[in-house]
Amino acid sequence: MKIVMTGGHHTGALPVIAKISKDHPKDKIHWIGHKHSIRSDKNETLEYKEISGLDIPFYDLKAGKLYRTFDPIRLVKIPFGVIQAFFLLLKIKPDIIMSFGGYLAAPVVLAGSFLGIPSVTHEQTVVAGYANKLIGKFAKKILLTWSVSEKYFDVRKTKVVGLPLRKEIFEASTNNFKLNPELPTIYITAGKTGSHVINKVVLASMADLLGVCNIIHQCGDTSTFNDYEMLMEQYSQLFTPGVYNLRRFVMGDEIGEAFKKADLVIGRSGAHTIYELLALEKPAILIPISWVSHNEQFENASLLYKAGLARILEEKYLSAETLFESVERALGNLDSMKIVKQEIKESLVSNSADLIVDELYETSK
Repeated sequence: MKIVMTGGHHTGALPVIAKISKDHPKDKIHWIGHKHSIRSDKNETLEYKEISGLDIPFYDLKAGKLYRTFDPIRLVKIPFGVIQAFFLLLKIKPDIIMSFGGYLAAPVVLAGSFLGIPSVTHEQTVVAGYANKLIGKFAKKILLTWSVSEKYFDVRKTKVVGLPLRKEIFEASTNNFKLNPELPTIYITAGKTGSHVINKVVLASMADLLGVCNIIHQCGDTSTFNDYEMLMEQYSQLFTPGVYNLRRFVMGDEIGEAFKKADLVIGRSGAHTIYELLALEKPAILIPISWVSHNEQFENASLLYKAGLARILEEKYLSAETLFESVERALGNLDSMKIVKQEIKESLVSNSADLIVDELYETSK
């Protein structure tokens, strides 16, 4: 069987790919995604690095996205993305499409429906966005991370399967991060692309933060901002008790070590971040992206807040001062940042990748 995978959440696809490779080694996977994170960026995305690193054919799709603000270039890219996806599917000739949601997957699923190619989609977030609602109308099966998301789709097509997690997050197989053992450690991450907004605030508060803790920081990699170079330059001028470990990307071999050594995690509140923090029971300060559709990241963060694990720092209040104050307060109250609603933790699904693969192959029959 030939499978096209696509979507904005490639992290969840990796365990599914591993499961297919193990159980169906003769089947072929192709990936349609983003080689660059933003229009002007020249650096390759983590998605491209990890997927192509598995020797999976990667096709770069130029798809547009609807935002609250008017952008004629993005609007033109929407129909162009469908046309490009149509011809890519004609070239690949897949038996089925596996969507991991987001605006990138929408043109692929839509083009697939024109060609009679069935699709299965996986919704990661608590709140479904515009693209995923559209995808749900064409998909044969809609797989959900959270049962509360059923209200956005035709329930006759839905099934709760959880979110596939990388096994690497549970395994500390490296010892690369050098830390001061007398201080607690924070892990700062903002998803696969990093966050320029968060990076700027870390830059401004670095001296204060390293006075009370060690830092492991994934800053992302874009040629537009050069955050990595600015952060390294700042640290080179400091003499602090805390140690600063900077990475463009914390790759699979180091992610387990980062989580294990972190006493506190600071990051956005994307679907995978929330699920991973719940699974690992890691205290966190979450800074939801303010401009995503339906405020989905705030809803994700609220889930972890209700569980007792997280504090929310809204981006409109984010500054060097508020970040440092939030970190200092959280580090002083780690014992109180524990799961208080066990039903939320118990809702996690441990065999999510198995369930997704089963549904994918059942739908392809």
